[in-house]
Amino acid sequence: MKTLILVDFQKEWTNKNSDDYIGDLSVLVKNTNKLIDICRKGGYKIIFTQHVELENGPFSKNSQGVELISALHVEKSDKVITKHKVSPFYKSSLEKELKNIKEIIVAGILTNMCVRSLIQDAYDRGFDITVVKDCCITYSKAAHNFTFKDLKSNF
Repeated sequence: MKTLILVDFQKEWTNKNSDDYIGDLSVLVKNTNKLIDICRKGGYKIIFTQHVELENGPFSKNSQGVELISALHVEKSDKVITKHKVSPFYKSSLEKELKNIKEIIVAGILTNMCVRSLIQDAYDRGFDITVVKDCCITYSKAAHNFTFKDLKSNF
């Protein structure tokens, strides 16, 4: 079985009043919905990670910023994994959800942080990994491109 992991597609990134605002994510969401639809038709397990800070702030438990972007094609059968650190594996149920999974496809927000951490940790756990660049974003194109160049050369 294959799994699509969607990292931190949360409303905080779309809030123009937030320090975490990335910009217009309409193209990213459109591309990601295409990916979700393809994977869903292919029988993939769909997992969303959701970053939640334990302290008050933009990603705090009760803020709207932690909610998944409403335009995404999320279904009730999808898994949502809450995480509190950069790595989606750190003290979360992700590893349990990936039991008997060999191949993962990755998309997400903050290519150079949480997406990168997931890729590195998944690599160390022996997963076959495919990353869809058009379904990932960070604050700058330079950081985005460097992250993929670095990951490709090291992992």
